[in-house]
Amino acid sequence: MESPYVKKTLLLVEALIALAGVGCGNAEDLSLGEPSETLEAASDALTTPNCVPLTASAVIASGHDGNVPGNTKDDRLDTRWSNFGKGSWIDYDLGSDKAVSGVSIAWHSGNLRASSFRVSVSSDGMNYTQVYTGKSSGTTTAAETYSFSQRTTRRVRIYVDGNTLNDWASIAEARACAPSTSTGTGTGSGVVWRGDFETGDRSQWSKTQMVSSDRLQVLPSPVRQGSYAIKVTVRQGDNPISASGNRNELVKMTNEKEGDEYYYRWSTMFASNYPSANTWQLFTQWHHSGDNGSPPVEFYVNGETIYLRVNGSTVVWSTPLVRGQWQDFIFHVKWSSNPGVGFVELYRNGQLVLPKRSAATLYSGQTNYLKVGLYRNSTIVPEGVVYHDGWIQGRSLQDVQ
Repeated sequence: MESPYVKKTLLLVEALIALAGVGCGNAEDLSLGEPSETLEAASDALTTPNCVPLTASAVIASGHDGNVPGNTKDDRLDTRWSNFGKGSWIDYDLGSDKAVSGVSIAWHSGNLRASSFRVSVSSDGMNYTQVYTGKSSGTTTAAETYSFSQRTTRRVRIYVDGNTLNDWASIAEARACAPSTSTGTGTGSGVVWRGDFETGDRSQWSKTQMVSSDRLQVLPSPVRQGSYAIKVTVRQGDNPISASGNRNELVKMTNEKEGDEYYYRWSTMFASNYPSANTWQLFTQWHHSGDNGSPPVEFYVNGETIYLRVNGSTVVWSTPLVRGQWQDFIFHVKWSSNPGVGFVELYRNGQLVLPKRSAATLYSGQTNYLKVGLYRNSTIVPEGVVYHDGWIQGRSLQDVQ
C-alpha cells in the first residue's frame, strides 16, 4: 500500500511539472509575447530595393524568444527573429571581409510601428564601429534599405532599441548590401537578387529539391560567366518531393505578386547527349503558390524544340533545341492575373525574339516563385544533364545586362 508521505510527494511532483509546463510555453502564448506575423506581411514579396544583397554564412543574436536568428535569411516574410529588450542585436557573418554600403531590413509588423536601430561593423567580431543610426518608416512590411559610407567588413550587427509600441526587436529578413559597382558591370541600383553561383555553392538560393548533392553540383567548368556554374543531373526515379515526374531543382522564393515587373537574365546549356523525348522537360519555371496544376510560366523542352508557355496552356514562343552551346536569356515580365495587364517579353542570345505579348502571368490570388534545374516526365529513361549560370533579377534591362 502506498504511504501518505509517498502520495503527498507524488502530488507535489505533479504540481511542479504542471507549473513547469506553464512556465516553458512559447513567448507567443504569453501576454508579454511578440504578436505573430500578419497575413498581410506574409503575402509581401521579399525584395531588397537599391541593394545588391550579400549572403551571410552565419547569423547569431543576443537572444531570441523561439523565433531564431536564422529565420532572417530564409527568404520568407512570414518568419522572423524576435527578442525582448532595448539593445537586442543580431549579427551577420559574411564569411570574409567584403565591401558593404548598407543594410536592407524587412521589419516584423513594420507597417504598424517604427523601430529605432543602429548598425555596426567589425572585421574581427570583437571591435565594432557604428556606421548608421536611424528609424524604420513604420509604413511597410517590405524591406527598406538604409545606406552608409562604404566599409570593408566581415560582420554586420544590427542593434534594435525598441519601437513606437514596445521594446521588442523583431526582424523578418535582413541583408548586408554590397556597393552597386562591387560585383562588376551591370549591377545597377535596381538589382533585386543574384543567383550566379559566384559564392561557390548554392547559398544564394532559398532551398533545393534533390535526391543527393551530386545532382546539383556547383563546378568551375563549364561556365558562361564568372568562376562557377551549376550542373544539374536527373536520372529516372529521381523524385525528392514524392510528386509527379522526376526532378532535381533549385528554388528561389522570389515571391512575385500582382503588379510586380522584373527582368531576369540567365544562361542555360544542354549537354551534348541531352535526351530527345516527345514529352515535357522543364528547365526553368515560375511556380504558383498553390499546390496543384501547371506553373503559370514555364520554359521547357519537348522533342527537339524549346518552348515558352504561359497561363498553363498557351505557347508564346519556341526555338529549335541546341546542345553543347550556352543559350543566353533575358526575360521581361509584368506579373498579373489579368491578361490585359500582364505581359512577357524575351531576348535570346542578344536578340529580341518575343516582343511584348499580353498574358496572364499569375493565377488569381496567388504569388509565384522561381524553380531552376530539370524537371521531366518520369517515363524518360536516359540521364539528362543541363547547366545553368548567371542568374540575376532586376528592375530594368540595364540592371541585368
